Amino acid sequence: MKPWNIEICDVTLRDGEQTPGVSFTCEEKARIAEVLDQIGVEVIEAGFPATSPYEKRCVSTVAGLGLNARICCLARARTGDVDAAIESDVDMVSIFIPTSELHIRHKFHKPREQVLAEALEMIDYTHDHGLEVRFAAEDASRTELPFLLEVYRQGEEHGAELLSFADTVGALTPLQMFRTMKKIVSAVRKPVCAHCHNDMGLATANTITAAEAGAFQLHTTVNGIGERAGNASLEEVLVALHMRGGVRRYDLSHLVPLSGMVAQYSGIQVDKMKPVVGDHAFRHESGIHIAAILEDPDTYEFFPPGLVGAERKFTLGKHTGKKALEHEVARLGYDLPEKELCRVLEMVKDRGEKKVDLTDETLIDLIKMVMGGPPL
Repeated sequence: MKPWNIEICDVTLRDGEQTPGVSFTCEEKARIAEVLDQIGVEVIEAGFPATSPYEKRCVSTVAGLGLNARICCLARARTGDVDAAIESDVDMVSIFIPTSELHIRHKFHKPREQVLAEALEMIDYTHDHGLEVRFAAEDASRTELPFLLEVYRQGEEHGAELLSFADTVGALTPLQMFRTMKKIVSAVRKPVCAHCHNDMGLATANTITAAEAGAFQLHTTVNGIGERAGNASLEEVLVALHMRGGVRRYDLSHLVPLSGMVAQYSGIQVDKMKPVVGDHAFRHESGIHIAAILEDPDTYEFFPPGLVGAERKFTLGKHTGKKALEHEVARLGYDLPEKELCRVLEMVKDRGEKKVDLTDETLIDLIKMVMGGPPL
């Protein structure tokens, strides 16, 4: 298939850091950025330098790493914000304004035409200092489409290199995203960005759908962290692009280690059921499933664990079958006759039903028990 025309802008260091209680040090931001660069992420949003002098220093630190990725930062449509971005030595500034009537009414208390005019001045100001501009519409998904398109049209006239569509409160379903993005892409000349939040659990789906509809720059965070319910997950988006979008240029083997790094730095642990990077993503217990996987992993794994830097794991419990147990017994270096294997299987199932943790040590004890030897 023809690969989708996309690039990734990872916003872990900015939007991800807006997760309540999360704050990365400059050193942590640099380490995360380096792994993102190894993956092949094209744009890294390093932070919001107007927040504080320390944040500005962190953005400058990432910008000074000499990465292949272009470094971006966030700025409100204010001279002070843009000056902080310019002084941070980034490649691109994401200038954002709210565009929905709801946001403009409560955050600016002035006509939307005035809000837009002031933002356009900041695009010109940023260009005058030699930086690229991503012109971002906050709450775009709840903005009247005619006005949103006028915002983008005027942004184009002022030379904005990218036009960003933010589903700020995760309000859209994938079909709504597809229809809206199609209209925007067909109406503008510059590349469009999709920035999706996860309030209804649809951020990844909406991001992939936006790509199918023609969006170019896709915004993600590692582990899907971010405000409230988070953002589109980098690992989920990249795997979906690899498996369904024909995009094979990213090195996905870093995803699981990067997930662990961000979990450690953020203090936000990854759910066991999390796709791609969760502990259960490649863990199997069902005897029927494991027997089939031992024949051909494709039967119950759509993509191999090694692709993302993970390992396949088998768990013994009430659903364990003989072939799965035989595999695990052999892995531990034992070879049991049929009768003894069935006895161990009965004990495994019994302990599974009683919610006993069946570790390797427990299984070795059971094996030695049926063999007549002393347990560990």
